[in-house]
Amino acid sequence: MSVDITCESISRKIDSYRDEGLAWLTDSIRFRSVQGCEQEQQAYWKRVLESLGFAPEYREIPDSLMEDPDYCHNESECSYEGRYNLVTNWGQGQGRSLIVQSHSDVVPADDWDGFTPRWDGEYVWGRGATDCKGCQVSALLAMKALKDLGYEPAGRLELQFVIEEEPGGNGALALIRQGCQADACIVIEASDLNVFPANRGAVWFKARTTGISTHMGRRHEGVNAIEKMMEALRQMLIYEEELIAASKGNPLFDRYDNPVQVCIGMIQAGQWPSKVPDECVVEGGVGFLPNKSIAEVRAELEAAVMRTEDEWLKSHFELTYPKLKKDAYQIDPNHAIVTTLQGAVQECGRASEVYGWNVSCDAALYAKMAGIPTVVFGPSDIREAHGRDEKIRYQDVLDCAKALALAIPRWCG
Repeated sequence: MSVDITCESISRKIDSYRDEGLAWLTDSIRFRSVQGCEQEQQAYWKRVLESLGFAPEYREIPDSLMEDPDYCHNESECSYEGRYNLVTNWGQGQGRSLIVQSHSDVVPADDWDGFTPRWDGEYVWGRGATDCKGCQVSALLAMKALKDLGYEPAGRLELQFVIEEEPGGNGALALIRQGCQADACIVIEASDLNVFPANRGAVWFKARTTGISTHMGRRHEGVNAIEKMMEALRQMLIYEEELIAASKGNPLFDRYDNPVQVCIGMIQAGQWPSKVPDECVVEGGVGFLPNKSIAEVRAELEAAVMRTEDEWLKSHFELTYPKLKKDAYQIDPNHAIVTTLQGAVQECGRASEVYGWNVSCDAALYAKMAGIPTVVFGPSDIREAHGRDEKIRYQDVLDCAKALALAIPRWCG
């Protein structure tokens, strides 16, 4: 059967779903789908997909995943009982296969009423509007349009709505460990309709210094763990300068003045103003480009601190990596999935560039662990994410859906 799959036919369909998609987005923002509370959101998306004629299924996540060396631990982790990834397969499997992925979990909104959506006629406001519920709506609208136009993929299309992207990608890790594979993967995140064939990596660290506690009146008889940490941080920031210098020359990232960084994010020390502290703990992160691996960054960061001339620090310093760890990755910017997606965006009348993203997300897991050529693409600007008064321009959601709906048949056949 001949199927009319053009930018014009797709645009007409998706524009006709404008109110329906808006309802999906505002409904989804009402779900407080922070880590551990994603069940209702996933159940909602399952009902939506079923109403569109698809057959979504839950994919269980075993608690044994927490023992995986690539698992990202955090203070909010809890059992996966009753908490699932959501997967929908569509197509005959004879052409090129494609994974379209996005995540249902959001960061907290404790400082504002983020789970009460607001629509002002142009923007939808609320936690997750950009990261990543607007992205999920784009995927749903694209699939609805294609199905209503009579399209059937020759290759297998797998839609994945995962949990636990925010704490480091544990939902995606579960699917990868369960053997998901495809000829390409599109991770839908806020790229402002640009196509990112490369991502910066990130690894969070926990540094600890120890000293000897004493009364401030005898300060010089003790060893101040905060002062020792100050020296450790000084060496880390020298390493940051070296990391930036070593990262120059990658054309996908040259638009950024500082695409890599060492961030000092949290510090805990001391019990009393007049007491020399005997322990100081700092948590932070290192961002890095594909010219480095996680293992190299870890080794280099510790070596940087050990360059100190402070002999006490050398033997009273420890560095661990218990939380987020995402590798950097890069595929050929001329890969067919890149050119197919960018061409679809441009054909739909929107500008789209190809360059590297100075953010980390689930994409690196598919690219590095599963060996799948992976790009990041989606509506809105990532600068709208995570903040107070997060919002998304709804027209961007629609335009992203149009480009996806045009690209999917060109890839899957």
